[in-house]
Amino acid sequence: MANTKSAKKRVLQTVKRQLRNQARKSSIKTAIKKVVVAIDPAGLADIETAKSLLVLAESKIARAKGKGLMHRNTAARKISKLAKKVAAAARTA
Repeated sequence: MANTKSAKKRVLQTVKRQLRNQARKSSIKTAIKKVVVAIDPAGLADIETAKSLLVLAESKIARAKGKGLMHRNTAARKISKLAKKVAAAARTA
């Protein structure tokens, strides 16, 4: 356990940061899932909804990248992958 005052403060800061990062990661995963479900061919593929959800997902991913939660190449890969899926769904619809 932390002995000094500064070490105790760092423990509290770490816990706070972990919770914040966990919430952001969860939010990103949910946003990505919503886009994938919106373009699902088995269900009602709503391209306009998927495009608007894609914009929201992109902004969440970009914010996580800016906060250092995600590497820039990982963020770019995730955004690119989602955009390709939406574009492919738009072509087939």
